[in-house]
Amino acid sequence: MPLNPSQIDRLVRDVIDRLPRMESALADDLQRNLRALLEARLARMDLVSREEFEVQKAVLEKTRARLRELEQRLAVLENVADSNPHQES
Repeated sequence: MPLNPSQIDRLVRDVIDRLPRMESALADDLQRNLRALLEARLARMDLVSREEFEVQKAVLEKTRARLRELEQRLAVLENVADSNPHQES
């Protein structure tokens, strides 16, 4: 999920504010170029929102818990089968 324009603008302003003061035309040119560079780089990234990340994290945790439960049940069934080798499955 790419950053929205206001987030990019804020990031560009933060960078510009940290640079030494310069001629207005140069600062404007730098700001435009920096904004274009950030937009291009961020567009290439496969970003997700924090909300989407948290949802996927919760799904993964639930899936891992279910997998552990199934592994434990399987181990019990294997132990029962090993202790009764003469019974048919």
